[in-house]
Amino acid sequence: MKKENKSVIIWLLSGCVLLFLMVVVGGITRLTNSGLSMTDWHLVTDTFPPLTDAKWNEAFEQYKKFPEYQKINIHNDFQLADYKFIYFWEWFHRFIGRIIGLVFFVPFVYFLVRKKLDRETIKKCIVLLAMGAFQGFLGWFMVCSGLIDNPDVSHFRLSLHLTFAFITFAYTLWVALDLIYPERNIYKTIQLRNIAQFALVALLIQIIYGGFVAGLNAGLIHNHWPLMSDGQFIHDSVFIEQSTLVKNLIEGKSGVQFVHRTFAYVVVAFILFLYYKSTKFSLSTTQNNGIKTLVVFVFIQFLLGVFTLLYSVPLALGLIHQIMAFFLLSAMTFTLHRLTK
Repeated sequence: MKKENKSVIIWLLSGCVLLFLMVVVGGITRLTNSGLSMTDWHLVTDTFPPLTDAKWNEAFEQYKKFPEYQKINIHNDFQLADYKFIYFWEWFHRFIGRIIGLVFFVPFVYFLVRKKLDRETIKKCIVLLAMGAFQGFLGWFMVCSGLIDNPDVSHFRLSLHLTFAFITFAYTLWVALDLIYPERNIYKTIQLRNIAQFALVALLIQIIYGGFVAGLNAGLIHNHWPLMSDGQFIHDSVFIEQSTLVKNLIEGKSGVQFVHRTFAYVVVAFILFLYYKSTKFSLSTTQNNGIKTLVVFVFIQFLLGVFTLLYSVPLALGLIHQIMAFFLLSAMTFTLHRLTK
């Protein structure tokens, strides 16, 4: 690591921490059904929550015009205090998004003016800024889907929003690692790199389906393991929920859960295969540590997934499962980077 890059690296890693925090708060927002509490979006005027009783009542009355209140909460003795609780989590989620925008943009301009960024890093940072802006759009695009008729967001849009947050985090970490490890030592690890790339793709597919499961609340059914229920590895409902098998696997609760719980084995298999192959190579310390960390993290994540399912997605377990996915992606990104460069 070059000394002149230290401040830039700290900046990028701070962005990673904030992105991690935002996804955690996003998970809480989803698990507490808070995501539709703010029914509009303004860049400036809703930076802070309502500060007076009159403003709170005005926001609550606005919320009452939308499907979530009219079809669900109106029957649950839903009061202003309840609204304040769900409003907080959605507001906090958006507030962190604003902080991330400032943390990325202001230092970027500073480093640009001070000529602390080389041409390649500037290009990567511009991509990061564009990804951050697009992620903000995806967030509102997701929320809009739950404000029309159906009092729940589209599971496709939720998964897109979640997965793109993971990808933005991984790319930010990758840019930081490029500066932390500027050397380009050549290792004969092309085979391992290719396996790690396939493992990354498998992990991203699993994250996408994790978003589907969350969006459809598919973790609340078939709370058994290793069989789905009734002694079946594939429950009958996987085939009959929707009009076609393809729709079952992307729109049906049983089908989506089946893919998510089964594809976990694929992710574990790829990482174990990577570890097995790595024992036949003479690797650097960072490469070995990355692969070993992957093995530990994937088994922890697998167990968390099983217990989250068995206990019907309690808030704590659901949140820890999502956090562990972040750690697993971090280890995957680090390992692939060290096998690539």
